[in-house]
Amino acid sequence: MGEAAAATAVEDIQKGTAVVVPAPRPSKGVASWAVDLLERLVVRLGHDKAKSLHWLSGNFAPVRDETPPAAGLPVRGHLPECLNGEFVRVGPNPKFVPVAGVNTIICTCFDAHTSVHMGLMEMGIMIHALRIKDGKATYVSRYVKTSRLKQEEYFGGAKFMKIGDLKGFFGLFMVQMQELRKKLKVLDATYGIGTANTAFIYHHGKLMALSEADKPYVVKVLEDGDLQTLGLLDYDKRLKHSFTAHPKVDPFTDEMFTFGYSHEPPYCTYRVITKDGVMLDPVPITIPESVMMHDFAITENYSIFMDLPLMFRPKEMVKNGEFIYKFDPTKKARFGILQRYEKDEKSIRWFELPNCFIFHNANAWEEGDEVVLITCRVENPDLDKVNGQQNEKLENFGNELYEMRFNMKTGAASQKQLSVSAVDFPRINESYTGRKQRYVYCTILDSIAKVTSVIKFDLHAEPDSSKKQLEVGGNVSGIYDLGPGRFGSEAVFIPKVPGVTGEEDDGYLILFVHDENTGNSEVNVIDAKTMSADLVAVVELPNRVPYGFHAFFVNEEQLGLQDV
Repeated sequence: MGEAAAATAVEDIQKGTAVVVPAPRPSKGVASWAVDLLERLVVRLGHDKAKSLHWLSGNFAPVRDETPPAAGLPVRGHLPECLNGEFVRVGPNPKFVPVAGVNTIICTCFDAHTSVHMGLMEMGIMIHALRIKDGKATYVSRYVKTSRLKQEEYFGGAKFMKIGDLKGFFGLFMVQMQELRKKLKVLDATYGIGTANTAFIYHHGKLMALSEADKPYVVKVLEDGDLQTLGLLDYDKRLKHSFTAHPKVDPFTDEMFTFGYSHEPPYCTYRVITKDGVMLDPVPITIPESVMMHDFAITENYSIFMDLPLMFRPKEMVKNGEFIYKFDPTKKARFGILQRYEKDEKSIRWFELPNCFIFHNANAWEEGDEVVLITCRVENPDLDKVNGQQNEKLENFGNELYEMRFNMKTGAASQKQLSVSAVDFPRINESYTGRKQRYVYCTILDSIAKVTSVIKFDLHAEPDSSKKQLEVGGNVSGIYDLGPGRFGSEAVFIPKVPGVTGEEDDGYLILFVHDENTGNSEVNVIDAKTMSADLVAVVELPNRVPYGFHAFFVNEEQLGLQDV
């Protein structure tokens, strides 16, 4: 995109960064009472309350109360100056008990047009945050005040369906219940019904809480570390589709690249957002049918879309009693590569590799004629295996680190396995986003949301094919083990010096950790260069922090640039 085009777009859409405060208007009354009664009757007949749901027990259990800023927390070790900022992590945390329990860790919701989008744990969201300033730490937890949460607070109970509902004929019934509530104006979908509970991004002076079923919610970090939900970001009504939980910000241009997917054509829509926060025109991406597309990637010149065979299958859900998204092992994995600033998809190049699914990419870059993608790949995922009545362990989610190469000149595609299972939530020094880098930090998984260790991969080293488990050697340069009975969530890399002038791995990893032996939670800081067993710092937290998903770090400079 040229400077003239960008300037014109900014001039045309001066209000592109306005925040919309959700003001839903749900209604109580006879209609609400009647739908509730019918739903409770069917749930009582179709839902077995005797079956334990481990996603609502132990440290998966939600924390109902918010925690205002708790300052002066005990710190063992020291908090380096580069950690000045706010470390935030999201996760599922229903404020109200779900109508039919919670049957799975993966979640779906229906938007105002009954489009189905996939997100993680479509329940309430609580942000857990640690404000670090001059070696001192403050903990805070707050709900994101979504339109969905406001409506459930109005009713004093859960009103929206959960993914565990979307299986078999019961799933169809729960869909109809939600649509009936909308039609009768019991629920108001004007401002969406997403949860903003999957991940974060920071762009153009705004910290955004994201879920791929909705628009971004802007959350402001106050001076004392407290969190304030400001509202929805719809880019002056230019954003009319869902918004991925994993957009990419190019650190060299300050632009943001994003997409949304749907069960109706166009199944995928690509967007570019300028460094000034202006969303440019939509670019529909044609794929044969609706799939779950949780992530994508960028390089200096390209955007990479993943048409993977985790298919939207509502008919099979009802007919066969299956989950609404089903993996099709007969189809290839397709990767579409498009010049970043194209105004249409005419020049997109599609590549095929053996079938797989990908939840999260680490990074991508260009090498000569090739585009390189570093990703966590899984074969034959069965989302029904992670529901609340199955085993807690990861039995069929053998996520492995892979390198994929796509030759833009010859059309050839290849892949190379870089690890054994199970690793996911890959993070890098994000100063290198879209550019070639050396180190990838992943979490070693015990279950879909319980991390046992943090592992460091060196992409310049060859993997040791003789190793059948994850251990140091070959391309594994370090592993930090959390210890028996201790589990964490995603670890975020924070460089000592921002940019690409210093050593790429010279920095720290920070993550939330829970000790099931003591019931206590803490924040751990790891030396990312050495991966030493001796922690740089441990911050003791006043409350239990449930297991969750994605984390993010907002540095001191970004906090000062919040413009809302």
